Amino acid sequence: MTQASPGKRRLPTAVTRAIDARYSKLAESSCSLSCGGAADRAQVRPGEVVVDIGSGRGQDVLRLAESVGAAGCVYGIDAADGMLEKARRAAEELGVTNVEFRHAELEDLDLPDQVADVVISNCTLNHATDQKAAWAEIYRVLKPGGRFVVSDIYALAEVPAAFRTNPEAVAECWAGAVERQTYLDTISGCGFTDIEVLEESAPYEKGAIQVASFTVAGRKVGCCCCG
Repeated sequence: MTQASPGKRRLPTAVTRAIDARYSKLAESSCSLSCGGAADRAQVRPGEVVVDIGSGRGQDVLRLAESVGAAGCVYGIDAADGMLEKARRAAEELGVTNVEFRHAELEDLDLPDQVADVVISNCTLNHATDQKAAWAEIYRVLKPGGRFVVSDIYALAEVPAAFRTNPEAVAECWAGAVERQTYLDTISGCGFTDIEVLEESAPYEKGAIQVASFTVAGRKVGCCCCG
């Protein structure tokens, strides 16, 4: 596992403070916080390096650690200290050593360039203050030829500005949603290819808007000189 970078952690924004407060309180609850099955869809293999963005209590990280085996590793990234503490305790209690949980924001993952074979995320990227920067980070940390599988929500119509600028509404996992085509255009604009919607829900009410959930996969272009 790579070493953490002391001092790189960004100053918390109003949104990240709201996210930390909300999800730290939920760390010890039994409620489900995921909107999709990105971990299952990713089909990770032994020896791979996986990054789970918005890893929460760490269930997917710990499960994937078994899949990648001793030759692989899994990083869990989260902005809620309570969730990270819960995940670290679980890893220690289970004796899982090929995992590392880090506090980081979506726009600054605090990981080296080209470290990951796979990036997964479940209902997290809608929290990003700058979603283009968040997807650029995913592209940066993936190895050439690496892949992502992300489950998230999109809005059926543009979210009114009053909600989009409300940190609590964004933390509740709806006000940061963008429209479907905007979401897909952001991914392709960062350079990803082979973008595919794997599954998609019917629209439903969430907060003060209508959203739908979907799972999207794609790949970072491989190096043409690698044969």
